[in-house]
Amino acid sequence: MRCIGAAVCALLGACAVGPDYHRPALGLPEAYRDVAPGPEAAPPGSASVGDRGWWDVYSDTNLRELIEAALRSNPDVHTALARIDEARASLGSTRLNYFPQVSAEASVARTKSSLYTTIPGAPRINDEAQVQIAASYQLDLWGQLRRMNEAARANLLASEYAKRSVDVTVVAAVASAYYELVSLDSQLEITRRTIITREKFLELTHAQHERGYATGLDVATAEAQLATARANAPDLERQIAQTEDLISVLLGRNPGPIARGHFGEAVPEAPPRPPAGLPARLLERRPDLAQAEQVLVAANAQVGVAKAALFPNIALTGSAGSLSVPLGHLFTSGASEWSVAAGLLQPLLSVESNLYQVDLADARKREALSQYQKTVQAALQDVADALVAYQKYGDVERQLESEVKALRRAREIADARYRVGYASYFDVINADRDLFVAELVLAQTYTNSWDSLVRLYASLGGGWQQADTAQSQASASP
Repeated sequence: MRCIGAAVCALLGACAVGPDYHRPALGLPEAYRDVAPGPEAAPPGSASVGDRGWWDVYSDTNLRELIEAALRSNPDVHTALARIDEARASLGSTRLNYFPQVSAEASVARTKSSLYTTIPGAPRINDEAQVQIAASYQLDLWGQLRRMNEAARANLLASEYAKRSVDVTVVAAVASAYYELVSLDSQLEITRRTIITREKFLELTHAQHERGYATGLDVATAEAQLATARANAPDLERQIAQTEDLISVLLGRNPGPIARGHFGEAVPEAPPRPPAGLPARLLERRPDLAQAEQVLVAANAQVGVAKAALFPNIALTGSAGSLSVPLGHLFTSGASEWSVAAGLLQPLLSVESNLYQVDLADARKREALSQYQKTVQAALQDVADALVAYQKYGDVERQLESEVKALRRAREIADARYRVGYASYFDVINADRDLFVAELVLAQTYTNSWDSLVRLYASLGGGWQQADTAQSQASASP
């Protein structure tokens, strides 16, 4: 009989109403949408760059230091950490429901009874003392507590993935702003070099005008070209200061200067397009997808919590203590008392309300499912957009490099021909203007290539890895 009773209790204890979670079918493609990959592109099934740490993807020492500082001090990172602590505390509180609830009570009272109600011969003033320990335990027959614990654990995991998602965003924002800052430095250097060139050309035009080889229109046009280049410089300086302020705030600092590398007239070319890996792996690597799935897990568990409320609630209670009128007899055997009880609570009038709670939980689950599917599709779009952007910016970059080389030759030829009187003044002006614009556009295109790499790395879920953890694991491995 004892074996049968134990088996019945085990079966009841294993019962948990509500649906068990299963990852929904998402219909993921076998590979990301791509545009005619070049010979340097990695095969679709190769390891993804998103699995690499940000310190491997971004080799610039200054950028690494900025990212490390941002991950330490960024306010959004601190907010995400606080939310993890909130979810962990909530899970700890929920787990306490598994244990009996024990309480202790002690009281001392002095009472005076009415003369008209006191038994003759009995004292009117009495001292009463009581000490009692009570315990109660809820049998989780329908798995309500287990579903609550499942939901709380999913919320904790969701908050941890949310923190990773913040790390990815912060790393990408710092890297993108850094390359934009380097590009602005390059554009400012191009502008200053152009100003020097145009100042010399204006001096030459003045000399040609004095000799009668140039007109006043030529001088005025040269002055206007010089003013255009000079006006571009303070605007770039404004953008540089504002970008430095942006990076400072990302680092959790007050606005101030930012240390960075110097790359001359152009930002260094981005490396060949890194491998994207398989879409199915994106679900485990990308934090926002994992977060959305844990929100769905929690919503699924809440359906079980709501359904369990429709069934009887069975609780075991017990108490033991001592009660005595004379204080001196409080802990004697005659003053001891105890009670043991089992209670069953079946909701009757609130059944309809509980049914609505089931409908509410089911609707929230369907909402979380739709949001999860939307997040997955948005992630696939992010990767596809980043892949095509990286490739096409590379194509634009190569064409602009050819354009700049050709325009530099054109300006040299026009300038040499003008000095000996074989070319029109406007040939020189046009060549110089076209070269200036093309060099600025090329510097920005280099930045676009790097920025598309930053966005590709972030869209693949890279950037949340911890440098100290990875380095310690690498050093510990034989």
